[in-house]
Amino acid sequence: MKICYLAGASSIHTVRWVNAMAERGHIVHLITMHPDQLDRIDERVTMHILKVPAPFGYYMNIFETKILFKKIKPDLLHVHYASGYGTLARLVRFSPLLLSVWGSDVYLFPYKSNRNEQIVRKNLAGASRITATGHALKKQTEKFISAPIDIVPFGIDLDKFKPMEVKDKQKEAIVIGTVKRMKHIYGIDLLIKSVAKLVKYLQENRYNEIANRIKLLIVGDGPELTELQQLADEQGIGDITEFVGAVPNEQVPVFINQLDIYCAFSRSESFGVAVLEASACAVPVVVSNVGGLPEVVQHGKTGYIVDIDVMDEMVEKLFKLVIDKNKRNEFGRNGRSFVQSNYEWDHNVTQMENIYLQMQ
Repeated sequence: MKICYLAGASSIHTVRWVNAMAERGHIVHLITMHPDQLDRIDERVTMHILKVPAPFGYYMNIFETKILFKKIKPDLLHVHYASGYGTLARLVRFSPLLLSVWGSDVYLFPYKSNRNEQIVRKNLAGASRITATGHALKKQTEKFISAPIDIVPFGIDLDKFKPMEVKDKQKEAIVIGTVKRMKHIYGIDLLIKSVAKLVKYLQENRYNEIANRIKLLIVGDGPELTELQQLADEQGIGDITEFVGAVPNEQVPVFINQLDIYCAFSRSESFGVAVLEASACAVPVVVSNVGGLPEVVQHGKTGYIVDIDVMDEMVEKLFKLVIDKNKRNEFGRNGRSFVQSNYEWDHNVTQMENIYLQMQ
């Protein structure tokens, strides 16, 4: 099959999809305004970089994209994102068109203005078929279109994300952490405050030995990095907090395996890929009860789901895990089994491949 993708090549999600289909023997073309700077695209994928960059390129690259389609003659077009690239896909009028929503394109973008909402509605209506990564994202998308939506999770490579010995792991420490962008929406500030409150609670209740072992590891960069570093100092845990910065995707499993507890206290989250990656590494998780996060956690079995408006609840669940290594190990084992049963990447690729075949 000849598949053409219209998506940001700089996103690891795009990289994984195009590479997976190339590995399965399909002829794959990727048209993008966001080149991959890390050479992660499989050499079997033919990449086309449009001349006009985003955001103007979503409108000004129509003619160039049409010419590419005439040359490539794909069996189908798969566009990722219901706003930017979805707009270009609609305007070039290619069919069959599969549109995959990602999250902020239906959770945030449409609510910025009436014009944005109309753009998303038109883009969704122009698709031959639509996919979402989970039930919460599907439900949100249905606010803008009445049409069947297939659920195809963005699954986990279990050969890559797995329990492993990490030489840098502090053996005596109990490491709480996350791998996320430093943005307000992802609640890193809530993580810092909850860990600070946890340490104080441990000290006040004479769990001093455990309190002295708590460490906080934050992996990722973003616009609020400096502000969050200051917050850690203000909360009195600057000395036990390490900000690693951005790391290459292939190094993410190494950092996850340094953690004893993974936290995702997002204020909004369409799915929970990072949470599933942690579970695949047999790390127990604590997540906020928003968006698609509850879908990827079995409360009381693979981790805990907490209300982000109740700081004491976050601290309580962290406390239960830091004082009980057996529970951490149990949740970790359950988490990996949960991912194996529901979110194995190769199975998800087959699901998408079947949709492609049905659309021909």
